[in-house]
Amino acid sequence: MAAPHLSAHETPAPARRSELIQPGWVRATHWLNALAAIVMMLSGWQIYDASPIFPRFMFPMSITLGGWLAGALQWHFAAMWLLMANGIVYLVLSVLSGRLFSRFFPLSPSAVGLDLWRALTGKLSHADLSHYNAVQKLAYVAVIVDLVVLVLSGLAIWKSVQFPLLRALMGGYDSARIVHFCAMTFLAAFLVVHVVMVVLVPRSLIAMLRGR
Repeated sequence: MAAPHLSAHETPAPARRSELIQPGWVRATHWLNALAAIVMMLSGWQIYDASPIFPRFMFPMSITLGGWLAGALQWHFAAMWLLMANGIVYLVLSVLSGRLFSRFFPLSPSAVGLDLWRALTGKLSHADLSHYNAVQKLAYVAVIVDLVVLVLSGLAIWKSVQFPLLRALMGGYDSARIVHFCAMTFLAAFLVVHVVMVVLVPRSLIAMLRGR
């Protein structure tokens, strides 16, 4: 019996399973970013508790890192340098390799709305992990922007005197703290949704661990 015909856009199943989806540098920067973001978030909650923006809202000690203000600051700044260095490496390699534009763009409101509707109705396909749907594209682009805002607002708080223009762009020191808090809240929400999606599509975790 003759082998089934494959079109120019089709490949045998074994070839698809062995296809490289996440290069080594993507996997390395992804996990380093995850580590830095989690450390910054947990230590940031301890820093927030030392001088809360909203006095009636405090984070439980059990989910903070650092034990006290000075300890939390040490963890926070250590993770900040890792996040900045790793983020720069990721963005540079993404641009040079063309991955930033090929994976995250084009992106349009209509495409996001359509894929969001498909996701809510259970009709969104995750068969091809090398292709991001519009909702994923928007989420990843948004979190990249959010991380940049986190770093800039953090600098406006930490080095307020040294960066007066940055402080002014944030609306002042107190406004910079609010921006930083809101950006952190968005990051926490993204991580929760991200983990939920990994549970729903566990193949994506395997790809981020093995690359294939």
